[in-house]
Amino acid sequence: MNHIILMTQPQGQDANPLLTFLPLILIVVVFYIFMIRPQMKRQKELRGFRDKLAKGDKVVTTGGIYGKVVELKDNAVILQVDKEVNLKVDKSAIIKDMTDAPQQR
Repeated sequence: MNHIILMTQPQGQDANPLLTFLPLILIVVVFYIFMIRPQMKRQKELRGFRDKLAKGDKVVTTGGIYGKVVELKDNAVILQVDKEVNLKVDKSAIIKDMTDAPQQR
């Protein structure tokens, strides 16, 4: 037979509101430290990378297209994919710098 024991405070004493919300506050703090802060850091690094793009950089887009930056515009980048094939790609679609990566064929 299962019995549930309820812990109640003696009459006449108020519960401490800080102790009541402490688990919720701890969950929010842990969530911020392990989830939100690292994501904000990654976004800041990616924004800095996109702002520093220059002609000749080898990059990869979110769609997996490898190319070399030929021209930079306000919100767009012209990528050279092959000898005579250029693509206009939104700057926000560029995710990686592949300049130091080994050539694969």
